[in-house]
Amino acid sequence: MQQDEPQMNEETEATEAPQTTAESAVELDPWEQLEAEASKWKELSLRTAAEMDNLRKRTAREREEAIRYANQRLLEDLLPVIDNFEMGMQAAAQDTSSMIYIGMDMVRKQLAEFLFNQGVEEIPVTGQFNPNLHDAVSQELSDQAEGEILRVTRRGYKLRDRLLRPASVVVASASSLP
Repeated sequence: MQQDEPQMNEETEATEAPQTTAESAVELDPWEQLEAEASKWKELSLRTAAEMDNLRKRTAREREEAIRYANQRLLEDLLPVIDNFEMGMQAAAQDTSSMIYIGMDMVRKQLAEFLFNQGVEEIPVTGQFNPNLHDAVSQELSDQAEGEILRVTRRGYKLRDRLLRPASVVVASASSLP
């Protein structure tokens, strides 16, 4: 029986030897390991720096946009007041020499200057109907080309490149509906 034991030990040693050789083949040179790890950290550092740069740019762009359009809500709330003021101007226009009309005209000029300084501009209402800028409230038979704007029922405004309120318009219809 003692003879069987050495055979087992020899077999065990024989099977363990290839594992040690495989482990040594997988192991890298310590310098190569350090270079690989340094390369990994360098790549991570570059990626993080790029992400931070993108975040900085996006934050600056969002901040600029927030400042640029900060008054949008206020201006939207002011538009109905301007509409009512314009109706008052039309009523007062019957006597353009009255002090009421002259005073209201001065206020109208100040409002127009204020809106201009805020970047608000009136939407043009001549030519063809544009669904991105106009709101068609009705159609009328006309000699004009179909889709041509006939008149404005409520002015529209843009704040720089954003639509504050579409212009409400009456559009020409070329033929009657059957």
